[in-house]
Amino acid sequence: MKIRVERDGLADAVAWVARSLPSRPPVPVLGGVLLDAGGTDAGGETALTISGFDYEVSATVSVPATIADGGRALVSGRLLADITKALPAQPVEISIESSRASITCGSAKFSLPTMPVEDYPALPAMPDRAGELAGEVFGEAVAQVAVAAGKDDTLPMLTGVRVEINGEKVTMIATDRFRLAMRELTWKPDESINNAEETAVLVPARTLAEAAKSLGSAGKTVELSLASGDGLLGVSGTGRQTTTRLLDAEFPPVRQLLPSEHSAAAILSVATLSDAIKRVSLVAERGTQVRMEFAESVLKLSAGGDDEGSAEEELECSFTGEPLTIAFNPQYLIDGLGALHTDRAELSFTTPSRPALLKPVGEDGEVQAGYLYLLMPVRLPG
Repeated sequence: MKIRVERDGLADAVAWVARSLPSRPPVPVLGGVLLDAGGTDAGGETALTISGFDYEVSATVSVPATIADGGRALVSGRLLADITKALPAQPVEISIESSRASITCGSAKFSLPTMPVEDYPALPAMPDRAGELAGEVFGEAVAQVAVAAGKDDTLPMLTGVRVEINGEKVTMIATDRFRLAMRELTWKPDESINNAEETAVLVPARTLAEAAKSLGSAGKTVELSLASGDGLLGVSGTGRQTTTRLLDAEFPPVRQLLPSEHSAAAILSVATLSDAIKRVSLVAERGTQVRMEFAESVLKLSAGGDDEGSAEEELECSFTGEPLTIAFNPQYLIDGLGALHTDRAELSFTTPSRPALLKPVGEDGEVQAGYLYLLMPVRLPG
């Protein structure tokens, strides 16, 4: 194999594929990236296809290349990513001879060993196309929901994002038992999809978030492909595609947690509240609470105690209802505020021991539909 490719495109492609590789592959070949010279890109031009697969997640991207001699090679993904990132801004020449890969860029030359291509698993085929939506909508929605997903692998049902598809409506939900995020959006389903049939799948949150971060760009379209019977979801766009195995676990019935009404509510500045929580929580030990005392037009934040130091701060707010004192994990509250993407937020309550709801407020002062962040309160002393 002998090819010539632009450095920036190569570095971006290798870095994107390498991010999906396991940090500790069970066998060495699963830590490699597959270089396939001989195919074409979406425009029909000759291209180098770069792929990675660990039996759970696959990632594939093509970059334009001048191919003098086609072929396939398998090299260490992490090492190749580090090398291509450090190369000067000049064309890169890659050649494979025997069991060595030679990389030349300007005056820089690297030689690294290859791994046996025949030992590499076959890449999964992309599932049938289910529909498409705007890249920026997909990126924002996944980021808003994935923030609430669990990270404890002993509870796999909480490490995923539940994606419900019903006609032109898509609902994404995630929870780690202490908080819940839900986003509703519209998309364009494929004509072959039965709009009367509701589909629900559980997608690993970390994989979905990585795909949304790289594919969810403004002005682009993201396609979702689904083979729920085979337990596979595909996401593609901007010349890149990734597949992931779905989680075979039962997502908890979380909708019953959503309060149907509230007894008190406050409208607050997102930036002001977030900054104040960060300051006050400096005296709170990790995972402890920040107390919020609401009264007419005033919110008093406090944390800590006599033993470890204390802090308090007062903010203006628009509050309706009886005075209320409630406490939350400060980081969970900051995460929820950061996911709103609005200047103001509504925080509504039923009782200090029941979940509170955080919703975005638009420039017109109205609470926006489509996204909510539910937060379990921390028990107050006494």
